[in-house]
Amino acid sequence: MKFSLIALITVAAACAEAAKLTHSQATAKLSAAGVKWTSSGGCSDRNNPKCTSFDQINEATINGAITLKKACACAITITGGTEVGHAGGTYSHANGYKLDVAKATAINNYITNTFTRIADRGDGAAQYKARSGNIYANEGNHWDNTFYNDGN
Repeated sequence: MKFSLIALITVAAACAEAAKLTHSQATAKLSAAGVKWTSSGGCSDRNNPKCTSFDQINEATINGAITLKKACACAITITGGTEVGHAGGTYSHANGYKLDVAKATAINNYITNTFTRIADRGDGAAQYKARSGNIYANEGNHWDNTFYNDGN
């Protein structure tokens, strides 16, 4: 019985770890779904803050962006991924949970009219929470999206 319980816990822990993607894997999924991305530096180096990198991003985060695009039925453009230069923390850009999305009328309206307004973040950013638990924070010139899972 001990062996079965240990095996079950080990399997459960392995399943709980987020599946990570390379930059190429992530961009292939995004391209196939019609999700665009841009980089102010025209690059994808994770160690350069002017680049937009998806290296070591959670697969659920990429799937969440695709789900958001489909649900919104609008264009979205990712402007930030796992590159350096973002705030740290457990559910951070560096750990693969966050994407920055450019503001545009359609996505702005979708987020603010579909998701529940919750308390402002510590820095004053207005936040909206989806039924899935994903959070969309208005950082002024873009949306800072935290994807805990691939739903919206």
